[in-house]
Amino acid sequence: MDAQGRGQAGDDNVDPADQWVFDPNTGNYELRLDPAGQGPARPADRKAPGRRAARKAGARGDDTDTRPLPVQRDGRKDDDEPASGGRAARRAADRAGSAAAAAGSAASRRKPKPKKSAKRKALYWTSGVVGFVLVAGCGTAFVIYEQLDGNIKKVDVGEENSAVTDGPVNLLVIGTDARIGKGDSGYGDSGSVGHADTTILMHVSKDRTNATALSIPRDLITDIPDCPTKQPDGSTKVIPGQQQVRFNTSLGQEGRDPGCTWRTVEKLTGVKVNHFMMADFNAVKDLSNAVDGVEVCAGKDIDDPKSHLKLTAGRHVVKGEQALAFVRTRHAVGTGSDLSRIQLQQQFVGSLIRKLKSSAFSSPGKLLDVAQAATKALTVDTGIGSASKLMDFGNDLKQVDLNKITFATVPVLDNPRDKATVILDTGKAVPLFKMVQQDHTLSKGASKGGKKTAPVKKAPAELVRVDVTNGGGPFGSAQETVDWLQNTKGARLSTNAGNAPEKLAATRLEYAPNQADQAATLADWMGLPKSALKQTGTEAGPRVPMKLVLGKDFTAPGSPIEAPTETPDGVQHVNADDKNICAK
Repeated sequence: MDAQGRGQAGDDNVDPADQWVFDPNTGNYELRLDPAGQGPARPADRKAPGRRAARKAGARGDDTDTRPLPVQRDGRKDDDEPASGGRAARRAADRAGSAAAAAGSAASRRKPKPKKSAKRKALYWTSGVVGFVLVAGCGTAFVIYEQLDGNIKKVDVGEENSAVTDGPVNLLVIGTDARIGKGDSGYGDSGSVGHADTTILMHVSKDRTNATALSIPRDLITDIPDCPTKQPDGSTKVIPGQQQVRFNTSLGQEGRDPGCTWRTVEKLTGVKVNHFMMADFNAVKDLSNAVDGVEVCAGKDIDDPKSHLKLTAGRHVVKGEQALAFVRTRHAVGTGSDLSRIQLQQQFVGSLIRKLKSSAFSSPGKLLDVAQAATKALTVDTGIGSASKLMDFGNDLKQVDLNKITFATVPVLDNPRDKATVILDTGKAVPLFKMVQQDHTLSKGASKGGKKTAPVKKAPAELVRVDVTNGGGPFGSAQETVDWLQNTKGARLSTNAGNAPEKLAATRLEYAPNQADQAATLADWMGLPKSALKQTGTEAGPRVPMKLVLGKDFTAPGSPIEAPTETPDGVQHVNADDKNICAK
């Protein structure tokens, strides 16, 4: 099979739809551009006459079979068209003779046509393409043809989100250590369904101007929630959650599917996931081969006997097994930990994105190579589980400029109980998660927003009067907040009003126009964003309190609800367009 998108002389007029042939060995449709790929002719058709013979046959009015050579579709031969004689036969013969000649049939006895120019051929193939999607998650560009729909695997995780949304998009990209097929020895657990070896939460902003790719260390100690999973018989089995275990056990262990990793990420970050994409080790090898290699940089000589990677200091182009070794190595770089490997992966991903955007779609052959490599390695949720949905999804996200994609790593600390694992650095991680939750960009040089307004005069603490209710925060949040306001801030007029009548996703402060000074003081204490402040239309009486409803975004008094506008100090982050990153 020629999967490179290169035809042969004489077959330029073949209908592209007829070149997709069902392969019973793989269960997929495959592109065959050579005439032999259309299947052998029937014995009776091998002696079928050319155009002249067909016309003579029609003139005699005999029943000579003038039909074109059968084209194989879905493993069947299109041979059910009846033959006829007389004038109808002449017309049928003319059509049959033209089709046979154009297809370069041996029966036509005509010389093959010269090849089309590269430009014309590119236009020819592009006209048969429904479209492509470019998703920068994990640096993988997915070019989806409708004919490649059968390559895509999907998992029902109990979420059926639409492919396109008006709001921010959070895509969970999972790289597993599964190994399927030949040439995969040396990596992963043989026969395993795979673990969450590489996990990136990619947040694309509401206005599609920027994106944050947040790497989650596989050895992070965290909680895994209960996970309902679909079984082969259609039933649902709930896999019990676990507390304080490695993050990468959220996939594969105990029969957990990608939906379990999805739920674990939501619990860890507080970010609502829209979709997931999962690929195994083959994706790195096949995609790097499809683009003729990816440039990487080593800041020093690398010789890792574990991953079998050997590189001298400087720049190299890696592909196939060497590319996989580069993203897997860790013992010979940095601290030798998974955190050092994450930095290598981010370098590789950024370089792959640049290569894909600059050259992957420069020719029909490359387009098809990338399409085959990507779709065969890809597993997604049902919300984007078809070529058309993926195309819509990717076309929505591809607006993001490369220099506005920022890679960051979840801040962690060494686990004092187990040096082989890490724990969350909450002081840095919480504000970083809030930046993602509130759609704040991490990209350098980003605009900080609109015009500044004059600050509102703040009321003294003894004049701040507020009723606090819990509308989604942790249990006991209202009383904890009142205690904090009274004992730490001196707001003696604050009271606990119990539970709110409704649950809120975000904390809200309602105040009257004549309470603006009190609201300014409370907002400053609580770290409330402007979106949390709701001013009413009428003045309040002298003893009427403001109303503070704690939403699901509330964590604890003294922990700002508003996300920072700058990346927290000490959080590792790099730009996807940075070509000067080297592994050290």
